Amino acid sequence: MGTLRQGDQGVEVERLTASRTWRRRYSQRLRILDAGVVIWAVAGAFGVRFGFSELGSGDVRDADYLLLSGVLAIAWWMMLGIWGSREPRVLGSGSEEYKRVIASSAWLFGFVAVVSYALRIDTARGFVGLAFPAGAFGLLAARWMVRQHLALERNRGLSASRVLIIGGPHSAAHLIRSLQSAPTAGYVPVAAHLPGADADAAILPGLAVPVTGIERDFDSILAVIIATDVDAVAVSAGVNMHPEDLRKLGWELAAREIGMILAPALTDIAGPRIHTQPVAGLPLIHVSTPKLTGGKKVAKRTFDIAGAGLLVLLLSPIFLAVALAVKMTSAGSVFYQQERIGLRGTTFKMLKFRSMRVDADAELAALLESQGSAGKPLFKVDNDPRITPIGQFLRKFSLDELPQLLNVIGGSMSLVGPRPQREGEVALYDDAAHRRLYVSPGMSGLWQVSGRSNLTWEESIRLDLYYVENWSLTGDIVILFKTFKAVFASTGAV
Repeated sequence: MGTLRQGDQGVEVERLTASRTWRRRYSQRLRILDAGVVIWAVAGAFGVRFGFSELGSGDVRDADYLLLSGVLAIAWWMMLGIWGSREPRVLGSGSEEYKRVIASSAWLFGFVAVVSYALRIDTARGFVGLAFPAGAFGLLAARWMVRQHLALERNRGLSASRVLIIGGPHSAAHLIRSLQSAPTAGYVPVAAHLPGADADAAILPGLAVPVTGIERDFDSILAVIIATDVDAVAVSAGVNMHPEDLRKLGWELAAREIGMILAPALTDIAGPRIHTQPVAGLPLIHVSTPKLTGGKKVAKRTFDIAGAGLLVLLLSPIFLAVALAVKMTSAGSVFYQQERIGLRGTTFKMLKFRSMRVDADAELAALLESQGSAGKPLFKVDNDPRITPIGQFLRKFSLDELPQLLNVIGGSMSLVGPRPQREGEVALYDDAAHRRLYVSPGMSGLWQVSGRSNLTWEESIRLDLYYVENWSLTGDIVILFKTFKAVFASTGAV
């Protein structure tokens, strides 16, 4: 194994050429952008710290820093490549690309600091202190812009890896749906092979992905891989193949430069909770228990208080304007309080600017009954007649939610978390949905930035559970940034 059969070489060369085209194009684009940003950051820091007007004066110090600037720019550009920040595997989705950009930059400047200290070199702190943050921010911004363009291409089915799914019918179908729901990840399922499946069960209805067969032997599976002309093979859980055949498959794929992806039956588990440990040649996967205690709990609470306090201070003019608008356009109080279920099932009063007419809650049951939504988990009324004209505007831009910043400061809510729901909605939870209550409810969350009210109940719960299982402070910050985008776009506003 590990060598190409003679009849396959032409097809193989054609596939590799097509597969490498977009990878080479984006890698080249990133190399140029990285170089431009690094030169801009280093030259800008030099200009601000020392100025360009005296460069021709013969000052030795300026000449030394000019040399340092050139060496630093080249080393920075090289570190970005050495750290793998331009690898096609990390482009387009996830945070790994951004992490590698920051890590490579931090290690380089950390090395400069250590060398300066060890050799007692008097490096100007202002120069380094300007170059690092400016360059890091510029690199992230450039990567983000490239990612937006790549996402547009991948949504059209371009610049992506063609993937053959191998596994049992249920696990293969789940993996196909997951990949199809995230086209920006760059994996397009083009076919599925179901080794050892029953002939009658070897269909994947509603997925528009052909099934190539149910053969289990290595030669048949390799023939399918060659025929489908894929860039990667994803082996899902429940695959009915002998371990020796899987190993031989890995060798053959490596020889053909086809990626091999193993997709375990772990749903909605983020990378930081997954750890591998090699035992007797087997990569055992350990999944740590999600905990929001100790230092993590303190960090989240500190972030909530600082963030909410700053937002209240900055948005105080908007608070005043909205309060006057509500008071002047409809009868009733400015604020609306509603009992919601919070952490561990406790109740609290959630604050909002009033966007409905007075006594709107008394009309809810009749409206739900009239539209056939009675008894469903999400108590949402389509084209709700109770909303006031000013309330319509407030809800479109989520201005009615601003008083919840006071809930955050008081500790009953968090800036980010599952949305707090009514007692009647919580009463309809199943065991899985009750895990939403393991963390404090939030003003924003994953499902708000992933479609808001356009999502189904099941999709909303799945996203909330993913947040609970995989919380991180970095994730909270990313969700908040996406929240501003979703609010200004008014996506799914209610």
